[in-house]
Amino acid sequence: MEYDGSVTRRVKRLEGQTRGILKMMEDGKDCKEVISQLSAVRSAADKAIAYIVAVNLEQCIRQATAEHGDPSPQVREAVKLLIKSR
Repeated sequence: MEYDGSVTRRVKRLEGQTRGILKMMEDGKDCKEVISQLSAVRSAADKAIAYIVAVNLEQCIRQATAEHGDPSPQVREAVKLLIKSR
C-alpha cells in the first residue's frame, strides 16, 4: 500500500502531540490537561487507523474484483483490522 501525504501528515501531527504531552508532564501540568491531550492523541490515532484501513480496503476490493470478481476475503480482512485496532 502506498501512503499519501494526508496520512503521513496525520501521523506527524500525532508525533508532535505526543512530544507536547511529554513536555506537559515534564513541566508538571495538571493531570486533567495531560489526560485531555492523551485523549486527543487516541482519537487522532483512531482516525488515522480508520483512514488507512478504508483506503486499503478500497484498493483491495478493486484489485480482487478485477482479478477474481469476489472481494469477500479482503472485506473480511479489513473488518478484522478494524476490530483489532479497537
